[in-house]
Amino acid sequence: MKVPTVGESITEVTLAQWLKNDGDYVEMDEIVAELESDKATFELPAEKAGILRHIAAEGDTLEIGAVLCKIEDGDKAEGGSAPSKEAAPAEEAAPAAKEEQGESQESYAAGTASPAAAKILKEKGIDTKTINGTGKDGRITKDDAVKASAPAAPSKTEPAASAEKTPVSTISATHSVVAGSRDERHEKMSSLRKTIAKRLVVVKNETAMLTTFNEVDMKPIMDLRSKYKDKFKEKHGVGLGFMSFFTKAVCMALNEWPSVNARIEEDEIVYSNFVDVSIAVSGPKGLVVPIIRNAESLSLQDIEKAVVDLATKARGNKLTIQEMTGGTFTITNGGVFGSMMSTPIINAPQSAILGMHNIIQRPVAINGEVVIRPMMYLALSYDHRIIDGRESVSFLVRVKELLEDPTRLLLDV
Repeated sequence: MKVPTVGESITEVTLAQWLKNDGDYVEMDEIVAELESDKATFELPAEKAGILRHIAAEGDTLEIGAVLCKIEDGDKAEGGSAPSKEAAPAEEAAPAAKEEQGESQESYAAGTASPAAAKILKEKGIDTKTINGTGKDGRITKDDAVKASAPAAPSKTEPAASAEKTPVSTISATHSVVAGSRDERHEKMSSLRKTIAKRLVVVKNETAMLTTFNEVDMKPIMDLRSKYKDKFKEKHGVGLGFMSFFTKAVCMALNEWPSVNARIEEDEIVYSNFVDVSIAVSGPKGLVVPIIRNAESLSLQDIEKAVVDLATKARGNKLTIQEMTGGTFTITNGGVFGSMMSTPIINAPQSAILGMHNIIQRPVAINGEVVIRPMMYLALSYDHRIIDGRESVSFLVRVKELLEDPTRLLLDV
């Protein structure tokens, strides 16, 4: 079985996880592994029924078309942890080598590491014989290897007689004892993390990125949510969150300031008459940005349903490439993690990104009086090559106006 073609722009994938062990019997179309590209995670189904034999190891980076595994003819009775047909006669072929090792076939099986575990232990310089495996029949799993630590090197101590003559105060003054573990763990960067790293550096180096800030009084929206959230959920089956209000406000503001929704392609500026909003979601393997298509034509309840659906898929690694490809503008909400202020980085090839932050009760002056209001800072990072300062500031002010008077979102004024 070879690595399948998973997308036009994808040339390599990482074998994220084997879901079936080497030697297991698998049915046709049964999922045997997960492959991870720089955009999404894919499941690999078995092409026929038989005994699975691993060729690639977990963590390996493979080009499209590379061999992952093979499936041998066999039935369920032959499946399990039985050795492969090629490995079966090894004992007969090399009895002398076995005698030199001085270990029985049973002890060898119990100390065998999975391919991924063996790779990790090799990087750490740990002998597999020193690890007690928790897998089937004592097999060393990837988790065992990750948790394992190299034995501490014997410390060089003074002879006992000399130590007895040394005052305790002198020992304390000349030897600093560090309490606690000082282990380090090396982990290969995933394809997704490597792609994120490259793209962020490219954006910083190839765009004239600036950030403008403003603040929003969230009391009107919070009052509206408190009043209608129960009826809203009862009627539409989804909660009324902040993201739908922000998305609607952004769509209306982009209609007035179209350059914020544009992008540069070579020596041209491309203006979109639609708004595909990318919503930054933190998934198990990193930040992903699934897209709400034609958000400008959606109602609040439609936006909320789309956000819940995409966020659920992201956390379960079920997003498709199509659901993450494109986008004309991005909204990221660092406030859910407690962020007070940040300068979000543009999601290329887009030209702007809006950062939401946490809501803090702060004293503000309203009509000449100091009052306490739930305030949120907004940050708009934009590419100054295509968006002028007047446009960026005016766009953010318009978003602020719409959020502080949410009836405008319904009346489109």
